[in-house]
Amino acid sequence: MLVRHRFVLAAILAWALLMIVPDLWRVAQPLGSFGFYADSDGRIYDVAGPFDSPSWSPAYRAGIRIGDRLDFSRMRCIPYDAKTCGDLLAVVGGLNFVLPGRSTTVALVATPETPARAIDVTAVQRSTNLLTRGILILSQLAGIAVVLAAAWLVWTRPGPMSWGFFLYIVWFNPGQAYLFYALLQEWPSLLLLQNFAGSIAEAAGYAGFLLFALRVPDDRLDPEWQPVQRAVPFIAVAMALALLASYASVLGYRTELITRIAISAGFIVDLAALAILILRRRNQTPQNQQRLNWVIWGCLIGLPAYILAELGQVTTVFETPFGDFTPTEDIVGLLYLANGVLCLFVFEAVRRKRVVNVAIPLRRVTILGLALSIPALVLHHQIDRIEEQFELPSWAWLVVGTVVLFLISRLHELGVDLVDHFFNRRLDQTAHALEDALFKAQDPSEVERLLADEPFQRLSLTSAAVFRKAGATFKLEGPALGWDGSPVKTLSSDDPVLGLVAKGAPFGVAERSSAQDPLPSGSNRPIFAVPIANPVRCYALALYGTHASGADLDVNERDMLARLGKNAAAVFAELENEDLRHRVDRLESELARRREAVSSSSRQ
Repeated sequence: MLVRHRFVLAAILAWALLMIVPDLWRVAQPLGSFGFYADSDGRIYDVAGPFDSPSWSPAYRAGIRIGDRLDFSRMRCIPYDAKTCGDLLAVVGGLNFVLPGRSTTVALVATPETPARAIDVTAVQRSTNLLTRGILILSQLAGIAVVLAAAWLVWTRPGPMSWGFFLYIVWFNPGQAYLFYALLQEWPSLLLLQNFAGSIAEAAGYAGFLLFALRVPDDRLDPEWQPVQRAVPFIAVAMALALLASYASVLGYRTELITRIAISAGFIVDLAALAILILRRRNQTPQNQQRLNWVIWGCLIGLPAYILAELGQVTTVFETPFGDFTPTEDIVGLLYLANGVLCLFVFEAVRRKRVVNVAIPLRRVTILGLALSIPALVLHHQIDRIEEQFELPSWAWLVVGTVVLFLISRLHELGVDLVDHFFNRRLDQTAHALEDALFKAQDPSEVERLLADEPFQRLSLTSAAVFRKAGATFKLEGPALGWDGSPVKTLSSDDPVLGLVAKGAPFGVAERSSAQDPLPSGSNRPIFAVPIANPVRCYALALYGTHASGADLDVNERDMLARLGKNAAAVFAELENEDLRHRVDRLESELARRREAVSSSSRQ
């Protein structure tokens, strides 16, 4: 059974990658366009296409105008004719990408101004710019990453949850597949088969997403949700029929309304998944509630972004009486990319047992979006002029695009540092207060209290304890908050928990079977260990649990605890030295008194 599942997984994964990987070639060599867009009713609503001016559009120069309509009686796939069917598939349904130099015959119905006519149009290379290429690289790399990540989940932990997520990712990933479809236009029968398979895959993706929402994060179905799970296959069939009906334009039918409804139905699925997650979250442990928060934000942002991008590309729903709000190609790419980033959110929530507060990655995603969208919105036309002035070969623009992406990544890192500094002000204040108190400590017990009690209270942790070094063992002599009921008072030198203490660096505490684990279980279990050590000696070991909310310790909190441990080691050393100095002083004073007493007695 497992071998068969992995064979099916490999086949679907190969198909998914076959669709999106070729589009990396578009970074160096853009595809072509006929210079007009027609909706699924055959109405031509744009005669500039991707070009900056209609005068550059092959369709406009050939005489095609807004308001013209495709003649479905002459352009359809039944009865089948490869040339006619291929021409229809290349021009109907919104945004089109074709191979440069491809010729097509566009049959138009008569209008009050013009008779019925057939116009030959030859595609020319689409306009593009550096930002579009950069967004394309990110989208394709993100698409490949999330598809492989979802496949890895199925491979390592097969089950309804991981399969549902994988089926969703196969279709709803940020990778673009325009080159794949442009190549298939040379074989219309294969393109029809791909459209059929794509409709089934999209419906399976919606169903998989619902199945995933019912079982995340531990692949467990609560009894009250069993009727909903039984309804998922029927939802998949209904979505598949609607999506297949949207392709009825190849039979000569107008399907713009059906297409809008079929794509917009994704919002209903998304809302249903969101409602399921919110209701299921109530009965989860704090740890799993944090994981579900990541998935919920994926529903709120990721899938709607993808659906908006699809509506903007293949329908005219954004053409309103108040203006045309159809997103540009750059914005569409950013919407796909947003979906990809949120897909990685969901992957992390499934892969990891503990996650940090979802606000932290959301801040970083927002900064990334600003780092990409501000140049896209502000510098779009300036970059076009720059490219006109510097005529470079396509491969050179690939190098330039890589450099620009590197600069954007550095801008993102700088933005993250600045924002983290703002949001971590309370954490910084806590660190300064604890460090000041540490350096004023008068005895080791006070140091232990500052290492355990204060972080436990200030960071709202589930547990915190300090074990003092005593020979080859560590003994619990001070506070142990959250360790109620735990019989552990000593950690022996051969305990695996102490395996990394000798390195002197903080480390995560691995989970083990309950029979072999001396540490508290459940939410109070320590997850982070900080050796209180300097380069030559270890004085103690501090163990910390997660936040009471179930959130993992983030990198800034771990860094703070690590710095606290280093400072505590210095204080332990100073207190020990001070104690030794006092002992030496007492011994020297005692020795001086005895010498004086001996001297006095000898004089007598």
